Amino acid sequence: MVSDDLESMSALGDPVRRALYRFVSERGRDVGRNEAAEAVGIQRTLAAFHLDKLVEAGLLEAGFRRLTGRTGPGSGRPAKVYRRAREERSVSLPPRDYRTLALVLAETVDLLGGEEKAEEAARRAGERLASIAASGDASGEAGDLVEVLRERGYEPYEEEGRIRLRNCPFHVLAETHPVLVCSMNLALCRGLLAGLGETGITAMLDPRPEECCVAFGPGAPSQSASSSKNNED
Repeated sequence: MVSDDLESMSALGDPVRRALYRFVSERGRDVGRNEAAEAVGIQRTLAAFHLDKLVEAGLLEAGFRRLTGRTGPGSGRPAKVYRRAREERSVSLPPRDYRTLALVLAETVDLLGGEEKAEEAARRAGERLASIAASGDASGEAGDLVEVLRERGYEPYEEEGRIRLRNCPFHVLAETHPVLVCSMNLALCRGLLAGLGETGITAMLDPRPEECCVAFGPGAPSQSASSSKNNED
């Protein structure tokens, strides 16, 4: 498994492939060869070659659909499109198994009924992450929220006045312990806001398929993360 993941990651050693993978991943939708080539600044045939190599490596998924929106006779042949693969890849040398330990700890919190304590810890962790972001800034000031979220792997993007998160960094745990993990994630994001000194914006639960359950928008938090999640349910 480690060798398979390592081989997949090695496909990103080429700078053109890295750029193509990043572009497709950040779109969050199907991307055609022409669009990808124009975005990276290469010819379509070269883009097609590298995109297919990323599919072979298991980093992208490929399919076919019409990009014009037209159907029926005269609408043309479906184009080959790409999107980020759903399977998660992780490489650690030598091999480490943090995932299993995290699953055990999540189950322990559930068994002990320690959700509120877990949220408190997550909020403090968010404040520490904000402090780390500030210490890495030459000015000593807290970094921009979007920048910090991007560095933590959330893949933020703006939509209709909200900051949404295309990726959940805790996806594996969220699948097995959704209430606990989403509540902790919300508390962590609120800790980030507090540590960054952000005002007039709050983190809230607003789940979407294939995305993180948290979004940011105008307002102020009015309840704890666990009560927010319970109300959502």
